[in-house]
Amino acid sequence: MLQDVSIVQQIGVAVLAVATVVWAVGLVRMMRRDRFGDRFAGRFEGPFDAEAWGQAPALRALPAQQGPPRTETVELTADERAAFAVLVRQFGESRS
Repeated sequence: MLQDVSIVQQIGVAVLAVATVVWAVGLVRMMRRDRFGDRFAGRFEGPFDAEAWGQAPALRALPAQQGPPRTETVELTADERAAFAVLVRQFGESRS
């Protein structure tokens, strides 16, 4: 044991290490269950059976990617286009 570190700090490090291991094991199990589908589903029957409670059998590790957002267009009136052109010219001149 380290003599410069208090027992409370040593216990805290041990608790954090155990929590990290438990989290890593849970993450690996979730990802394996998601990857291999229902092959392991028969082992998890009982009061915590996901299908019996009407829940999804496994959470997805990453959400499915969607396409790019759709583009939106707005029709401008002639006055709005002229005002926008003035703004663009003003910003262009200030950068020069």
